[in-house]
Amino acid sequence: MKITQLRNATMVIHSGENVVLVDPMLAPKGAIPPLKYVSAKRRRNPLVDLPSETDEILQQVTHCLITHCQKGHFDHLDRAAAKWLREKNIPVYCSSQDAEFLSKKGLNVHVLNVETRNEFLDGTIDLVPCLHGEGLVGKFMAHGYGFVIRQANEPSLYITGDTILTQDVRNCIETEKPDWIVLPAGGARFDLGGDIIMGLEEALQVGALTQGQVIANHLESLDHCPVTRKELSIEVQKRQWAHRFHVPNDGESVQLLHTETAC
Repeated sequence: MKITQLRNATMVIHSGENVVLVDPMLAPKGAIPPLKYVSAKRRRNPLVDLPSETDEILQQVTHCLITHCQKGHFDHLDRAAAKWLREKNIPVYCSSQDAEFLSKKGLNVHVLNVETRNEFLDGTIDLVPCLHGEGLVGKFMAHGYGFVIRQANEPSLYITGDTILTQDVRNCIETEKPDWIVLPAGGARFDLGGDIIMGLEEALQVGALTQGQVIANHLESLDHCPVTRKELSIEVQKRQWAHRFHVPNDGESVQLLHTETAC
Protein backbone atom coordinates (compact mmCIF):
# COMPACT_ATOMS: atom_id res chain seq x y z
CA MET A 1 0.00 0.00 0.00
CA LYS A 2 1.16 3.51 -0.79
CA ILE A 3 -0.24 6.98 -0.11
CA THR A 4 0.50 9.94 -2.35
CA GLN A 5 -0.17 13.33 -0.81
CA LEU A 6 -1.62 15.71 -3.39
CA ARG A 7 -2.71 18.84 -1.50
CA ASN A 8 -4.44 19.65 1.80
CA ALA A 9 -6.64 16.61 2.64
CA THR A 10 -6.55 15.32 -0.94
CA MET A 11 -4.51 12.16 -1.29
CA VAL A 12 -4.48 8.89 -3.20
CA ILE A 13 -4.28 5.41 -1.68
CA HIS A 14 -2.69 2.77 -3.90
CA SER A 15 -3.70 -0.73 -2.78
CA GLY A 16 -3.10 -3.47 -5.32
CA GLU A 17 -5.17 -2.72 -8.40
CA ASN A 18 -7.32 -0.23 -6.46
CA VAL A 19 -6.46 3.47 -6.45
CA VAL A 20 -8.62 5.47 -4.07
CA LEU A 21 -8.90 9.25 -4.26
CA VAL A 22 -9.71 10.84 -0.88
CA ASP A 23 -11.42 14.22 -0.36
CA PRO A 24 -10.64 15.73 -3.76
CA MET A 25 -10.06 19.46 -4.10
CA LEU A 26 -8.93 19.88 -7.71
CA ALA A 27 -9.33 23.62 -8.33
CA PRO A 28 -6.27 25.57 -9.46
CA LYS A 29 -4.41 27.91 -7.13
CA GLY A 30 -6.43 30.97 -6.12
CA ALA A 31 -9.73 29.83 -7.66
CA ILE A 32 -11.70 29.94 -4.38
CA PRO A 33 -12.33 32.93 -2.04
CA PRO A 34 -10.50 33.40 1.28
CA LEU A 35 -11.68 31.75 4.50
CA LYS A 36 -10.23 34.51 6.69
CA TYR A 37 -11.25 38.12 6.18
CA VAL A 38 -9.89 39.92 9.25
CA SER A 39 -6.26 39.94 8.19
CA ALA A 40 -3.79 42.38 6.73
CA LYS A 41 -3.61 40.46 3.48
CA ARG A 42 -6.40 38.25 2.22
CA ARG A 43 -5.31 35.18 0.30
CA ARG A 44 -7.47 33.22 -2.10
CA ASN A 45 -7.57 29.44 -1.90
CA PRO A 46 -6.00 27.05 -2.55
CA LEU A 47 -2.70 28.71 -1.72
CA VAL A 48 -0.74 26.33 -3.95
CA ASP A 49 -1.25 24.47 -7.20
CA LEU A 50 -1.63 20.71 -7.41
CA PRO A 51 1.61 18.79 -8.06
CA SER A 52 2.61 18.50 -11.72
CA GLU A 53 2.02 14.72 -11.74
CA THR A 54 -1.62 15.01 -10.55
CA ASP A 55 -3.24 14.36 -13.94
CA GLU A 56 -1.21 11.20 -14.42
CA ILE A 57 -2.18 9.98 -10.92
CA LEU A 58 -5.86 10.79 -11.44
CA GLN A 59 -5.93 8.64 -14.57
CA GLN A 60 -5.31 5.63 -12.32
CA VAL A 61 -8.15 6.34 -9.84
CA THR A 62 -10.75 3.58 -9.44
CA HIS A 63 -12.69 4.76 -6.36
CA CYS A 64 -13.26 7.87 -4.23
CA LEU A 65 -13.78 8.35 -0.49
CA ILE A 66 -15.29 11.52 0.97
CA THR A 67 -15.18 12.22 4.70
CA HIS A 68 -17.54 15.23 4.54
CA CYS A 69 -18.52 17.82 1.96
CA GLN A 70 -21.53 19.91 2.98
CA LYS A 71 -21.81 23.43 4.45
CA GLY A 72 -19.18 24.85 2.16
CA HIS A 73 -16.40 22.34 2.77
CA PHE A 74 -14.94 22.83 -0.70
CA ASP A 75 -11.55 21.58 0.47
CA HIS A 76 -12.96 18.03 0.55
CA LEU A 77 -15.03 18.24 -2.61
CA ASP A 78 -14.94 21.31 -4.82
CA ARG A 79 -16.75 21.97 -8.10
CA ALA A 80 -13.79 20.87 -10.18
CA ALA A 81 -13.63 17.55 -8.34
CA ALA A 82 -17.38 16.93 -8.56
CA LYS A 83 -17.24 17.57 -12.32
CA TRP A 84 -14.29 15.21 -12.73
CA LEU A 85 -15.92 12.44 -10.66
CA ARG A 86 -19.17 12.81 -12.61
CA GLU A 87 -17.47 12.69 -16.00
CA LYS A 88 -15.37 9.65 -15.06
CA ASN A 89 -18.29 7.94 -13.26
CA ILE A 90 -16.00 7.08 -10.38
CA PRO A 91 -17.72 5.16 -7.52
CA VAL A 92 -17.92 7.61 -4.60
CA TYR A 93 -18.14 6.18 -1.08
CA CYS A 94 -19.53 8.32 1.73
CA SER A 95 -21.62 8.22 4.90
CA SER A 96 -25.41 8.25 4.71
CA GLN A 97 -25.49 11.90 5.78
CA ASP A 98 -23.76 12.97 2.56
CA ALA A 99 -25.34 10.47 0.16
CA GLU A 100 -28.33 12.55 -0.97
CA PHE A 101 -26.21 15.70 -1.29
CA LEU A 102 -23.73 13.90 -3.55
CA SER A 103 -26.41 12.09 -5.54
CA LYS A 104 -27.93 15.45 -6.47
CA LYS A 105 -24.58 16.33 -8.02
CA GLY A 106 -24.97 13.36 -10.35
CA LEU A 107 -22.25 11.28 -8.69
CA ASN A 108 -22.10 7.48 -8.55
CA VAL A 109 -22.76 7.24 -4.80
CA HIS A 110 -22.20 4.19 -2.59
CA VAL A 111 -23.40 4.57 0.99
CA LEU A 112 -21.31 3.43 3.96
CA ASN A 113 -23.24 2.40 7.06
CA VAL A 114 -22.25 4.33 10.17
CA GLU A 115 -23.42 1.65 12.59
CA THR A 116 -21.82 -1.49 11.11
CA ARG A 117 -18.68 -2.69 9.37
CA ASN A 118 -18.84 -2.24 5.60
CA GLU A 119 -17.33 -4.31 2.83
CA PHE A 120 -14.89 -2.19 0.86
CA LEU A 121 -12.67 -3.27 -2.03
CA ASP A 122 -10.78 -6.39 -0.83
CA GLY A 123 -11.61 -5.87 2.83
CA THR A 124 -13.62 -3.66 5.16
CA ILE A 125 -14.14 -0.06 6.20
CA ASP A 126 -15.51 1.28 9.50
CA LEU A 127 -16.67 4.85 10.16
CA VAL A 128 -15.53 6.92 13.14
CA PRO A 129 -17.33 10.18 14.06
CA CYS A 130 -15.48 13.48 13.64
CA LEU A 131 -15.90 16.64 15.70
CA HIS A 132 -15.07 19.50 13.34
CA GLY A 133 -14.79 22.17 16.03
CA GLU A 134 -16.59 22.96 19.28
CA GLY A 135 -18.80 25.77 20.59
CA LEU A 136 -20.48 28.26 18.32
CA VAL A 137 -18.20 27.60 15.34
CA GLY A 138 -18.89 23.89 15.66
CA LYS A 139 -22.60 24.50 15.12
CA PHE A 140 -21.88 25.79 11.62
CA MET A 141 -19.60 22.91 10.58
CA ALA A 142 -20.34 19.64 8.79
CA HIS A 143 -19.15 16.92 11.18
CA GLY A 144 -18.16 14.00 9.00
CA TYR A 145 -16.56 10.62 9.55
CA GLY A 146 -13.11 9.15 9.55
CA PHE A 147 -12.39 5.76 8.02
CA VAL A 148 -10.65 2.65 9.35
CA ILE A 149 -9.64 0.67 6.28
CA ARG A 150 -8.51 -2.95 6.42
CA GLN A 151 -7.45 -4.70 3.22
CA ALA A 152 -6.15 -8.22 2.65
CA ASN A 153 -2.38 -8.45 3.13
CA GLU A 154 -2.10 -4.70 3.74
CA PRO A 155 -1.44 -2.63 6.90
CA SER A 156 -4.51 -1.14 8.57
CA LEU A 157 -5.15 2.54 7.94
CA TYR A 158 -7.14 5.11 9.94
CA ILE A 159 -7.95 8.33 8.09
CA THR A 160 -9.25 10.56 10.89
CA GLY A 161 -10.96 13.12 8.63
CA ASP A 162 -11.40 16.71 9.77
CA THR A 163 -11.62 16.46 13.52
CA ILE A 164 -10.11 17.69 16.72
CA LEU A 165 -8.73 15.05 19.10
CA THR A 166 -11.86 13.57 20.70
CA GLN A 167 -12.57 10.54 22.86
CA ASP A 168 -13.93 8.77 19.76
CA VAL A 169 -10.59 9.29 18.03
CA ARG A 170 -8.66 8.17 21.11
CA ASN A 171 -10.84 5.06 21.47
CA CYS A 172 -10.31 4.14 17.83
CA ILE A 173 -6.53 4.43 18.15
CA GLU A 174 -6.43 2.48 21.42
CA THR A 175 -8.92 -0.22 20.39
CA GLU A 176 -8.26 -0.71 16.68
CA LYS A 177 -4.51 -0.07 16.94
CA PRO A 178 -4.17 0.98 13.29
CA ASP A 179 -0.77 0.47 11.71
CA TRP A 180 -1.04 3.88 10.06
CA ILE A 181 -2.95 7.06 10.91
CA VAL A 182 -3.51 9.99 8.57
CA LEU A 183 -4.51 13.13 10.46
CA PRO A 184 -4.99 16.85 9.82
CA ALA A 185 -2.37 18.99 11.53
CA GLY A 186 -2.99 22.46 10.14
CA GLY A 187 -4.87 23.81 13.17
CA ALA A 188 -7.49 25.50 10.99
CA ARG A 189 -9.48 28.34 12.51
CA PHE A 190 -11.66 31.15 11.25
CA ASP A 191 -11.61 34.79 12.38
CA LEU A 192 -13.62 33.78 15.47
CA GLY A 193 -13.59 30.59 17.53
CA GLY A 194 -11.07 27.86 18.20
CA ASP A 195 -9.38 25.22 16.08
CA ILE A 196 -11.68 23.10 13.91
CA ILE A 197 -9.12 20.38 13.22
CA MET A 198 -6.06 19.08 15.02
CA GLY A 199 -3.15 21.44 15.12
CA LEU A 200 0.45 21.07 16.23
CA GLU A 201 -0.27 20.09 19.83
CA GLU A 202 -3.00 17.54 19.15
CA ALA A 203 -1.13 15.97 16.23
CA LEU A 204 1.79 15.38 18.59
CA GLN A 205 -0.58 13.94 21.19
CA VAL A 206 -1.68 11.37 18.60
CA GLY A 207 1.98 10.57 17.97
CA ALA A 208 2.32 9.77 21.67
CA LEU A 209 -0.90 7.70 21.72
CA THR A 210 0.11 5.27 18.98
CA GLN A 211 2.97 2.86 18.46
CA GLY A 212 2.20 2.92 14.76
CA GLN A 213 2.99 5.32 11.96
CA VAL A 214 1.49 8.78 11.44
CA ILE A 215 1.08 10.90 8.32
CA ALA A 216 0.17 14.57 8.77
CA ASN A 217 -1.64 16.57 6.09
CA HIS A 218 -3.98 19.57 5.77
CA LEU A 219 -0.87 21.78 5.75
CA GLU A 220 0.10 24.97 3.87
CA SER A 221 -2.77 24.84 1.39
CA LEU A 222 -5.55 26.99 2.90
CA ASP A 223 -5.43 30.48 4.34
CA HIS A 224 -6.93 29.49 7.70
CA CYS A 225 -4.39 26.73 8.51
CA PRO A 226 -1.43 28.37 10.31
CA VAL A 227 0.72 25.31 11.13
CA THR A 228 3.67 24.80 8.78
CA ARG A 229 5.47 21.64 7.80
CA LYS A 230 8.70 23.09 9.15
CA GLU A 231 7.46 23.72 12.67
CA LEU A 232 5.76 20.31 12.84
CA SER A 233 8.90 18.58 11.56
CA ILE A 234 11.02 20.37 14.17
CA GLU A 235 8.81 19.01 16.96
CA VAL A 236 8.89 15.53 15.43
CA GLN A 237 12.69 15.63 15.35
CA LYS A 238 12.82 16.74 19.00
CA ARG A 239 10.88 13.61 19.96
CA GLN A 240 13.01 11.37 17.72
CA TRP A 241 9.90 10.30 15.82
CA ALA A 242 11.16 10.95 12.29
CA HIS A 243 11.07 7.21 11.54
CA ARG A 244 7.32 7.01 12.29
CA PHE A 245 5.82 10.51 11.99
CA HIS A 246 5.74 11.64 8.37
CA VAL A 247 5.12 15.16 7.07
CA PRO A 248 5.03 14.67 3.28
CA ASN A 249 5.26 17.46 0.77
CA ASP A 250 2.62 17.76 -1.93
CA GLY A 251 3.35 15.14 -4.58
CA GLU A 252 5.34 12.97 -2.17
CA SER A 253 4.49 9.29 -1.64
CA VAL A 254 4.80 7.25 1.55
CA GLN A 255 5.05 3.46 1.41
CA LEU A 256 2.79 1.89 4.04
CA LEU A 257 4.42 -1.13 5.63
CA HIS A 258 3.07 -3.26 8.44
CA THR A 259 3.89 -1.72 11.82
CA GLU A 260 6.41 -4.38 12.78
CA THR A 261 8.35 -3.74 9.57
CA ALA A 262 7.85 0.01 9.51
CA CYS A 263 9.20 0.51 13.03
